[in-house]
Amino acid sequence: MRRLSAPQRDDAGAMSVEIVLLTPVLVAFLLLVVAFGRYVAVRGEVEAASRDAVRAASLERDLGSARAAATATANASLGGRWTCETIGLTGDFVAGGTIETEVSCRVPVDDLGLLGLPGTVTVTATSSAPLDIYRRTGAGGAP
Repeated sequence: MRRLSAPQRDDAGAMSVEIVLLTPVLVAFLLLVVAFGRYVAVRGEVEAASRDAVRAASLERDLGSARAAATATANASLGGRWTCETIGLTGDFVAGGTIETEVSCRVPVDDLGLLGLPGTVTVTATSSAPLDIYRRTGAGGAP
């Protein structure tokens, strides 16, 4: 007696089609992971530059010198890799006061090409530091 069975399908080439369809999706996902990793690394470096800048500014005796020290330190910390447009210094520059710096840099991401990301991403970080209460400042602070 002969058994009846379902006709067998030919699956030859099905795996090739799946690979061809999934490869662009996997490459796009990989590029997205790289872009996110780059953003996190850049964000950490800009935050470190902001922290270094406010620390350098807090060691100066007047606001003008503090501003110059913050700008020089932030640019030296970043090593000229990105365009930092804003290096701001705000706060009370008196003994016992607190100053804050904001560093804003434009980082290119267009070299990742295939994802359609914008040409640059702006990364901004702020840091604050207290001024020593026993340090004389140019703003009439206590000795």
